[in-house]
Amino acid sequence: MSHFLDRLTFFKKNIAEFSDGHGVVSNEDRSWENAYRSRWQQDKIVRSTHGVNCTGSCSWKIFVKNGLITWEIQQTDYPRTRADLPNHEPRGCPRGASYSWYVYSAQRVKYPLIRGRLMEMWREARKTMDPVEAWKSVSQDPEKARRYKSVRGQGGFVRAKWDEVTEMIAAANVFTIKDFGPDRIYGFSPIPAMSMVSYAAGSRYMSLIGGVCGSFYDWYCDLPPSSPQVWGEQTDVPESADWYNSTYLMVWGSNVPQTRTPDAHFYTEVRYKGTKTVAVSSDFGEMVKFGDIWLAPKQGTDAALAMAMGHVILSEFHVRNRSEYFDKYCRQYNDMPMLVMLK
Repeated sequence: MSHFLDRLTFFKKNIAEFSDGHGVVSNEDRSWENAYRSRWQQDKIVRSTHGVNCTGSCSWKIFVKNGLITWEIQQTDYPRTRADLPNHEPRGCPRGASYSWYVYSAQRVKYPLIRGRLMEMWREARKTMDPVEAWKSVSQDPEKARRYKSVRGQGGFVRAKWDEVTEMIAAANVFTIKDFGPDRIYGFSPIPAMSMVSYAAGSRYMSLIGGVCGSFYDWYCDLPPSSPQVWGEQTDVPESADWYNSTYLMVWGSNVPQTRTPDAHFYTEVRYKGTKTVAVSSDFGEMVKFGDIWLAPKQGTDAALAMAMGHVILSEFHVRNRSEYFDKYCRQYNDMPMLVMLK
């Protein structure tokens, strides 16, 4: 009320100019501007990354206000590797920048869900049995198993309590270990770059019970089989910064600016030091415009193109000019002895 009465005393604005009219001093009330200032104020800044099923593990500043994420920007405190390599920062992508939308989205699953039919049978069995026996009575009964398995893919999930869900999972694991052995339990833990804590927790659990812990290729189903065939190991490759040390870079099977956005700048910047870049893609993807040469095979003919390249390399370099180093490497590290016979 006092503010309102104070406003009544100002029937005329007192305005004074300075700097030849370039500046103005007024007695107007400007407290309304605090609403705009408050919009860009925060209570704290925390470091985090985005769990968007990505191996980038980009570091971000998360601005928190009233316990809610307001906005986020990329961190700029990555350590330098070497003076002759570009900075890693800033790392990030549009998928990560919009991650706070996922956090507060109505589509986010915040509670455990169980198929309704399974929950009804589980609760009924738990009234008279211990957890392991209850799970056995449900999963090993052909009619009960058919009832809840037949509706898979049709929804029907209902919200459950955390204690109830963890007890059911534990009972299922114990029953499987006792009857079939621990190696019949297969678990996928998030990739390390997504969440180190989640990855360590899941992998530790699977290791302790003797289960099988899958790699993230078992989740994506995109392991390039040529990697273990040629190199003898599962894509144990250098970090993306090592692209900058290359003098000839071939991008094939990966649209780097789109799928490896935080690392793409190593690919685009290496051209300035004279590195030749070749892009192999049936369509004009983002990585094609950075290539000195664009090979556009017809869809489904990548294997034929690779075999043709391999034929030229073998015939021109290794058959006509035998290399002891090459022979020993092929015999020791890859599957070539089973595929090609060098005479």
